[in-house]
Amino acid sequence: MDQRIIQLYDEYTHRPLSREQFLKGLIALTGSVAAAHTILPLLEGNYRAAETISENELYTERVEYASPFGTMKAYLAKPKKGSKFPAVVVIHENRGLNAHIEDVARRAAAAGYLALAPDGLSTLGGTPADEDQARQLFSKLIPEENTARFGAAVPYLSKREDCTGRVGAVGFCWGGAMANQLAVAVPELNAAVAFYGRQPAAEQVSAIKAAVQLHYAELDERVNAGMADYETALKANNIPYELYLYKGTQHAFHNDTSSARYNKEAATLAWSRTLAFFEKYLRS
Repeated sequence: MDQRIIQLYDEYTHRPLSREQFLKGLIALTGSVAAAHTILPLLEGNYRAAETISENELYTERVEYASPFGTMKAYLAKPKKGSKFPAVVVIHENRGLNAHIEDVARRAAAAGYLALAPDGLSTLGGTPADEDQARQLFSKLIPEENTARFGAAVPYLSKREDCTGRVGAVGFCWGGAMANQLAVAVPELNAAVAFYGRQPAAEQVSAIKAAVQLHYAELDERVNAGMADYETALKANNIPYELYLYKGTQHAFHNDTSSARYNKEAATLAWSRTLAFFEKYLRS
């Protein structure tokens, strides 16, 4: 697919570009309305194909937990067998808690973790079905309050009877940036994994107590602009970290509901590295 189309969609999903402007741009790049509507489903998420692990294989429920800035709703999944598990906070992209992220939580649970996927839009009525509405709601969130809401998931999980007390986080895109922020803001966090997420300011890195794993897409110029400075700060502060750059991949390469950007080989490798990282830092 033309890289300009990918960049246009990235601008649409991360910057104040209206759907009307996006569609006009897509028509201009593809040459016709018909071609644009053929391309569009390849860019947007197909959540009918989101389930890779059935809920029947796990214990799942909808839960709530308290935060300093309101009650958070979340999707929880864990193995049916066993009594105590390390926990993982699974953080969604900037479209809110959807079927894809719930499936990612089930993948973590299937690997032996107590997985919690909070809805970042809980205090605004929850994630709407319309992704454009969700995007607009994200602009209403106050960053510091939002970090505190997700950060509150860590003590909620660590104090549960079915948790060993060790907690990690994994986030994607917007959630990748949040995973990085939780590493800064929550000293009790044991491990943070960020998929193509914005980096914290260099002066914040010294506060990190968690081990950090970072996954970047080679063609993701917007996010990668801060990659080198973040790595320099991690090294300077002696923070254990792993950094991986996946050749030829796009932003959101792990999202298997977006066929234009999904890269199966990179996604499989990155997830296996994520689980190995959690095995090292959450089961010790």
